[in-house]
Amino acid sequence: MDQPVSDAVIDLQGVWKIFGDKSAEAMTAIKNEGLGKAEVLQQYGCVVGIADVSFSIPRGEVFCIMGLSGSGKSTLVRHLNRLIEPTSGTIRVLGEDVMGLPDDQLRAMRAKKIGMVFQHMALMPHRSVRDNVAFPLEVQGEPKIKRWEVSQHALSLVNLDGFEDHMPRQLSGGMQQRVGLARALASDPDVLLMDEPFSALDPLIRRQLQTQFLELSEKLHKTTVFITHDLDEAIRMGNRIAIMKDGRIVQIGTPEEIVTQPADDYVADFVRNISRLKLVFAHTVMEPLDSYKPANGEDTSKFPRVTEDTDLDHLIDVAVESDGPIIVTDAGGSEIGIVTKSALLTGIQGGK
Repeated sequence: MDQPVSDAVIDLQGVWKIFGDKSAEAMTAIKNEGLGKAEVLQQYGCVVGIADVSFSIPRGEVFCIMGLSGSGKSTLVRHLNRLIEPTSGTIRVLGEDVMGLPDDQLRAMRAKKIGMVFQHMALMPHRSVRDNVAFPLEVQGEPKIKRWEVSQHALSLVNLDGFEDHMPRQLSGGMQQRVGLARALASDPDVLLMDEPFSALDPLIRRQLQTQFLELSEKLHKTTVFITHDLDEAIRMGNRIAIMKDGRIVQIGTPEEIVTQPADDYVADFVRNISRLKLVFAHTVMEPLDSYKPANGEDTSKFPRVTEDTDLDHLIDVAVESDGPIIVTDAGGSEIGIVTKSALLTGIQGGK
């Protein structure tokens, strides 16, 4: 379970969602009797959507939540702005107890502090691109000149200059999705909730939008919760990944941790066919310096050197050019380990 972080932008602790008329009774039985998902359905006719979820997200992180269809990931993200009410637990966003907000303050938070991007953006077909992006500001009562100024800036961020007066039907699917992202950015929210925003797009367009979003994320430093069912996308997009199954979070970790230290067989199955070359680094495969015994006359000072954050792909290039092992250094240049060819091959194979 992720521990609460005092300066977290998003913090969930012990969140449950039980769907059904007897949800309160089912929740009591879960806590008192330890009932499982199947037993809750059988005895109370209720479905466990979210089960005891806890995590904290610091400012600026892209936090990916992934899992198979029905795992609860989309249900979970809709709890963050209270589109869905939890059955139990606490949710804090930007220091606010979301569950305790009155309706007017909750609407204000959704309008100004939390942007949401869906798989299907449902752009208004009778409004121009500019007016679609400016619509949230129109709802807030901002004057037209400010709405147009802000929408122009948002469209520039997603490289849609020159398309302001186009109608949605005149745009490709990828361009429409960028309009949706611009609309979410228009109110300059602190938090972005993105629910499979690129999954309906062709692979090439999808990758282009992933790249553009990563560049935007680096520039704008938004705290983002990114939902996906695609592990490749989660690994590319996320600083950390949470893997869900049956409403529970099975594991939270960096892409490297998820790939090299799967929590159970379920996670191991997910990562089995993922290439490790760009995800695993020298600090993971290196051995202690004193574990290597130089051969007679071997000058270790001439061994190539890499930093601890060098990935396997680059380590292979270095190893090809050298007969000996590779020395690993920290950021200050101090020697902290050694990568032999045997250790490198084991790292590539995943410990087999």
